Amino acid sequence: MSQTSIERLREYLAQLPPQSQALLMREFERALERGQDTAVATLVLAQLRKIVRKTEADEAPPPRADDLSRLLFQVLEPFLVETGTPIRVGQIRRSSLQPIWQWLGRDGAPDKVNEFEAALSRMPADSAGQVEALAQKLQAVAADAIFELTGPGGGDKTRALARVGPPNVIEDLYSIGAVLQVREAIASLSEKLPRFLRAFGDSQIASVSSALNIPVLQTPQMLPFALSMVVQRMTAPWQIIRLAIKIAASDDEIRVAATPYGVAVTIALHDLSCVAAILRTDIKRGHFDNVAGNLKTLHDGVRGLRTELDLRNDSAWGKQLTSIRADISNALQSEIDSVPGRVRRILRQRPEKDIPPGARIDSTEVEETVALIDFVATCRNYASELAINEVTLRTYSDLQQYVERSTEQLVQSLRAADHKVRAYRQQQVQAAIRFCQVLFGDDYASLMSRAAENALTGERKSSRAG
Repeated sequence: MSQTSIERLREYLAQLPPQSQALLMREFERALERGQDTAVATLVLAQLRKIVRKTEADEAPPPRADDLSRLLFQVLEPFLVETGTPIRVGQIRRSSLQPIWQWLGRDGAPDKVNEFEAALSRMPADSAGQVEALAQKLQAVAADAIFELTGPGGGDKTRALARVGPPNVIEDLYSIGAVLQVREAIASLSEKLPRFLRAFGDSQIASVSSALNIPVLQTPQMLPFALSMVVQRMTAPWQIIRLAIKIAASDDEIRVAATPYGVAVTIALHDLSCVAAILRTDIKRGHFDNVAGNLKTLHDGVRGLRTELDLRNDSAWGKQLTSIRADISNALQSEIDSVPGRVRRILRQRPEKDIPPGARIDSTEVEETVALIDFVATCRNYASELAINEVTLRTYSDLQQYVERSTEQLVQSLRAADHKVRAYRQQQVQAAIRFCQVLFGDDYASLMSRAAENALTGERKSSRAG
């Protein structure tokens, strides 16, 4: 693209509202993740980021003292999890940051915190380099204060720890100090890792192994954090187990577990368990937008662990994987079993005398049922690995037979339907056609739609002829 064209593009993008700029950035970042239109996405993203950085620089207020905690904890961002999310090795609760910041200002290093706050407030808005240097000094001071508190000691240390916060905060305290202490190594690893790991074969494993070869990141405390950074770059996070298998030079779980990298399997199992929990919650709430993606993640992860690792059924890892499969199966089977009943409730051909005047079918219930039928159809793709093969195939077959038969019967009923119930019968037919669209495709749904129109037209002609 010529320089003139790029300038025109930049001018156009600069005129967009900030919300539109942010939306465009997210969409082009997702396109890059999917490997689509990479040249266009890269070009537009580069221009958008220049515009956003310039806007932020122009509008940025002078540094404030309350920015200091953000500067201190920014290195922890890749490892933070929200409240209510089960935590694993290599993760830190976001809710722990505020109590620890308050402790630093109160007991841990109050003089230094006050000194840094004063220095930050004096810095001009364009002093990014000075701010970064200040953050590094603060991180070093915080790490020293944390290690002094968590080191060997008697009752005084116990009382001092209790002043930091509740047990879950204290549990995160040492990890926070450890990450702050190796902040430069964390930054170096982030730069060395590929931005996206769409595949994780031998060449990618070799590249990641080389990037991880930083001595301070190879300790039992820090290796889970380093592996967590790798996982975040992966399209299929469960594949992190391949790194452990490569290090062990074996797929035998005992040999894998004997290496420091065995923690990668623990990470993969925990993350699959979290996806299973999200899936269960979404199903209970009737939210099916992300179900297909989560089902694929679970299917691929369970199959990957079962086929690439020699897991024993009675081992800790084997039992955990079995438990995950059972949880998924129970959640899916319960919802799958409920779908035929919902379909029958809508399509049941009640006698005309039982249909009250003005009866209507709830369009929201129809769309919810469409989503459930689509959910059953999606489950078919992953049924065998998730232990729901029999119930899924049976339910889908029953739905096809019932909907096909009911649609034909309802279309025929339009021909002789009394005018008092015709509107209700039409709504039933429309619902049936929506179900057909999912079960049999657009062509069959269009065919039944035309049949319904012909039935209505033929009925009206017959009435006029009479």
